[in-house]
Amino acid sequence: MSVTTDTINLHTKGHADAHDITNRVAQLVRDTGLQNGTVTVFCPSSTSALTTIEFEDGCLQDLRRLFDEIADQARDYAHNTRWGDGNGHAHARAALLGPSLSVPFVSGELTLGTWQQIIFVDFDNRPRQRELVAQVIGE
Repeated sequence: MSVTTDTINLHTKGHADAHDITNRVAQLVRDTGLQNGTVTVFCPSSTSALTTIEFEDGCLQDLRRLFDEIADQARDYAHNTRWGDGNGHAHARAALLGPSLSVPFVSGELTLGTWQQIIFVDFDNRPRQRELVAQVIGE
């Protein structure tokens, strides 16, 4: 069993800015030379998240609308009252999706479905520089 750890750096715009990181994750797996295992991507941030979706404009618009309905930025958030940074909605949204995603790989290839991509979503209310941690475990 082998374990490798790497990073993926992103510059985001905030406000539900979504990035397709599928190819970067797949390349990290290929670079290890491992054939079978699992890759886990983790974002050390409480205002961003990872998930899978078909990365196309319609799905992304639907996802953003869903989060606007569930955790509207205009609502009152206790976090905003305490810290005054206006990103209470971003924390709530990120908590709903979660900070990590694991994908098995077989014969060196991710086992994603045909229309399934790995996406990183930054819900914060301003641009950010993000560094994701990717850990590949396998043989």
